[in-house]
Amino acid sequence: MLNRRHLLAGATGATALSFPVFAFGQAQATDKRLLIIILRGGMDGLAAIAPLGDPAYANARGRLALQRSGQNAALALDSTFALNPKLPKMHALYRAGELLPIHACATAYRERSHFDAQNVLETGASAPFARTEGWLNKALGALPNSRPEMGMALSAQAPLILRGPANVATWSPSTLPNVDDDTMARLLALYEARDPALAHALTSAMSANGVAMDSGAGGMTGAGPRSITPIAQVAARFLKDDHGPIAAVMEMSGWDTHANQGIEQGPLVRALTALDEGLDAFRTEMGPAWSNTVVIIATEFGRTVAPNGANGTDHGTGMAAFVAGGAVRGGRVLADWPGLGHAALYQGRDLRPTTDLRGVFKGVLAGHLRVPNAVLEHDAFPDSGSVRGIQDLLHA
Repeated sequence: MLNRRHLLAGATGATALSFPVFAFGQAQATDKRLLIIILRGGMDGLAAIAPLGDPAYANARGRLALQRSGQNAALALDSTFALNPKLPKMHALYRAGELLPIHACATAYRERSHFDAQNVLETGASAPFARTEGWLNKALGALPNSRPEMGMALSAQAPLILRGPANVATWSPSTLPNVDDDTMARLLALYEARDPALAHALTSAMSANGVAMDSGAGGMTGAGPRSITPIAQVAARFLKDDHGPIAAVMEMSGWDTHANQGIEQGPLVRALTALDEGLDAFRTEMGPAWSNTVVIIATEFGRTVAPNGANGTDHGTGMAAFVAGGAVRGGRVLADWPGLGHAALYQGRDLRPTTDLRGVFKGVLAGHLRVPNAVLEHDAFPDSGSVRGIQDLLHA
């Protein structure tokens, strides 16, 4: 029987302009880059990273259990865990030592509301709506020479994780008609003569939009699973620019799989495929800058262990997350695995969380961006003194 133990195992073998205050001016002092991908809706971590070696897994998952062999076999990570077969590119990253799957993790939240859980995930607080600022904003604001362009949201407005005293930029696709160059030139001339602040905003928006368009972002609509690849390419364009932001945030919907979740087809399959392709597109677009990049992929909570009557899963607790990038010490699974036997489940239905995600966030922020520990303890993640940053997530 699998007892609760620490597993750290190696592998075998948009054309309309938005108006961000984003000044492409002096280059940043660091070459480190960070991308946060928030999976909204609650990803089924047991489907993304299947604990095939847990003797209770097959019975607990029932018709949603993945298989070790066959046409749609899971992709082995170690003797216990395997990736969903719809994540082949992420599996390749794992084998290259650039993907660190994390299992049986959670925020401080233990209920089942999307809104409350996402609030805790993004604020870093120990309870919903305990604060109005995001942990990434607070972390970026503490870095030396912090400027408005330190953070970028790939969305129409900054998500909560980026809100706070440190100014950030936004960019998002639009379905509005193109504005021709002559009209833009006339507007810029008018603003320069009458309102320098508007002129600066328009100039920076034009510059940001130019970066996005270079990645082939024209024609994107929305932030669902089908659009993640071009948005991921836009994120890479911003992050690898010598004068661009240090951190960016993307959001991806489509993870609330209450019905017809499926194994070979269905909403979860589409979402996992899109995530796999999007992360690979981001890595490719980053080029040499990938070696100094960390990507954190997280969701607000996991899902129930057993499927429901609609062949889906309901809101749960323990979840899975990923840390990826050229700067990551991957090729292993980070999990203090509690087991899936009924007595081991949280409230008799969920994967029991054993790793606090705030420890992952702290480990990345301290080790990668060099955010001071005092800032992490008091500003980014208040009331988290008992949660230590996880060490050895990154290459020295």
